Amino acid sequence: MHNDLRTHRKPWSLDFVAEAEEMAALRRLMRLHLNLWGLPEVVDDAQLCVTELVSNVIAHVGTGTPTTLAVSMNGAHLRIEIQDPDTRALPTLLQSGVDSEGGRGMALVDATAVRWGVELHGNRKVTWCELAPEWDLPVSTRNSPRSSRAEGLLELYRAEVASGVAIAGSHRLSLARAEEAAIAIITDLLLWLHERGRDADELLDRAQRHFEAEAHTSA
Repeated sequence: MHNDLRTHRKPWSLDFVAEAEEMAALRRLMRLHLNLWGLPEVVDDAQLCVTELVSNVIAHVGTGTPTTLAVSMNGAHLRIEIQDPDTRALPTLLQSGVDSEGGRGMALVDATAVRWGVELHGNRKVTWCELAPEWDLPVSTRNSPRSSRAEGLLELYRAEVASGVAIAGSHRLSLARAEEAAIAIITDLLLWLHERGRDADELLDRAQRHFEAEAHTSA
């Protein structure tokens, strides 16, 4: 199925003026296109990369710089390009905390993307990065036993929500066994998300906020 989808992912580009006010619109555009392309798993990483690459243009070339965002598929990888007219200010990867040309921003890109680089073409510079969609992850990661269990739980939960019918077992777990099962389920789900590059601490914080809101509503 993924091979069929890739044939319909036509490259696209957008000319814009590099300003902080444009960031939100660029992130929304990335989310829209990647969801249409069937790549929701890379939306967050793609938005982060676009934000950092455009921020580099604003900080080191200048606000109001004519800039182009170009997005395409390079084989199995999603390729993001930011093009600007300054061939002198070249992004570099520096150690965290060093305040220099693109150092910190590119450190985030380097940690997120599978690869990145800079190309000079006459009167323009192209800073690019590539992300690996979920199907391009190593097979050993995608098919780990805990990951498979987590995916099974997610499918079961989605089916229950869709049908509106609770799935009841023939026996009720004791409180102690139920607690152990809940911990195992949460652990498997966090590992499943971690394998796909998500921040477990951030997700736990979000879950805690949802829990507190639900608990307050039901109190």
